Amino acid sequence: MSNNLLKTAALHLKKAVPLMLKHNIPTTPTNYALWYAYVSESNPKLNLALDENIKLNQQYSPVSSELLYRQHIADPVELDVRSMRQNLDAMVCELSQSIKDTHHDTSTFQSQIQKNVRKLTEFENQDFSLEQLVTVVRSIVKESAHIQSSSDSFTEQLNKAQSEIDTLKQKLAKTEKDVLYDALTETLNRRAFNDDINAVIAQSSQGCCLIMADIDNFKEFNDTYGHQLGDLVLKVVAKRLQESCREGVKLYRFGGEEFAIIVPNSQLRIARQLAEAMRRSIEKLSVKDRRSDTRIDNINASFGVVQWQEKQTTSQLIEAADQLLYQAKRLGRNRVMPMAH
Repeated sequence: MSNNLLKTAALHLKKAVPLMLKHNIPTTPTNYALWYAYVSESNPKLNLALDENIKLNQQYSPVSSELLYRQHIADPVELDVRSMRQNLDAMVCELSQSIKDTHHDTSTFQSQIQKNVRKLTEFENQDFSLEQLVTVVRSIVKESAHIQSSSDSFTEQLNKAQSEIDTLKQKLAKTEKDVLYDALTETLNRRAFNDDINAVIAQSSQGCCLIMADIDNFKEFNDTYGHQLGDLVLKVVAKRLQESCREGVKLYRFGGEEFAIIVPNSQLRIARQLAEAMRRSIEKLSVKDRRSDTRIDNINASFGVVQWQEKQTTSQLIEAADQLLYQAKRLGRNRVMPMAH
């Protein structure tokens, strides 16, 4: 790296680190890469997205950072999905062996050509027959054909490998998306929730609330109408909940028919109002199965809302929200707990 590049890198780092400290961004490689790119102003779309992310979340979210990194910086191939990496590694080994084979063939060809050239040189100083000359020329032609065949084979392997690598890259990008998203509802999944709730609690001096939501009588939908219609109910409920998530509020499929909503920088009263608005919006849902012409109008959900308390662990926070959710179920479902004062 030249002196100018080193100076530029140092300058960007001096700008990036204070910004990360200001926004309480942990010093992980992903975050360094994001904020280094941010201060270098080399990617305007990343800067806009990062500004919007900070404005909305106001707190660090590892999932948001990871998604920004993947969208604006990372080549999908560098993301670590074991099975695909093994395929890529195997292909690299195969290509490496092909290169060695081709190199060996080329060396052999070169050696043979030199030998034939020496023969021709000897013929210049001696009497030689036409038959001898033809034999040497034939040998050169034969060796040329062999090296041509070897080169063609290697080129074909390279083209095939490139095609396979491109396919793997596409699959890799999809798989990486699947790592953080639920395939059915397209909301963030339990893994993403675990990452985000731990990060929010670790830095939550301004308040954080958790809403747990569960679709009422969901088993009955599946038993009465079948799993396909049950899946449709999950999708429309998730979509309706997602529509209510603004200003840094995030929705996750927690498991089964249960969803979790993280409300950063909030108080219990505000989070409870949000849960109540979500409950009312779900109450208005209607789902129709086109094949059987069956319509479901009685979709409801119960909610438990808690505010994080100092020294409370992640599991204690989730347990507290679940307890309130179960209370809502016991009291008749389709309600938010705790009750409004």
